[in-house]
Amino acid sequence: MAASDANMLVLPTRLTHDEAPDCMRMLQQGLAGQQGSSAVIDASALAQFDSSALAVLLECRREASSLGRGFAVKGLPQRLRELAMLYGIAGLLPAAP
Repeated sequence: MAASDANMLVLPTRLTHDEAPDCMRMLQQGLAGQQGSSAVIDASALAQFDSSALAVLLECRREASSLGRGFAVKGLPQRLRELAMLYGIAGLLPAAP
């Protein structure tokens, strides 16, 4: 997981329950080191995931909000978008332009 530009953090290809704590820690560090008014998480690399990916994204949203920043997700896989809709949280994960 790396910053692909000044305001975008990239999720790994695998984000399940086992990877979630380390992934969240890295994202929190990335968010803390960012400049700008908005945080964008690039989820387009996600190939293997479970509902833990949603938990990580929601925590990133909370973290960005606590830093006074906006939040958006780029490239959310269709299956993960459907899972977010099923859980009723899709509106909390706005798509990046």
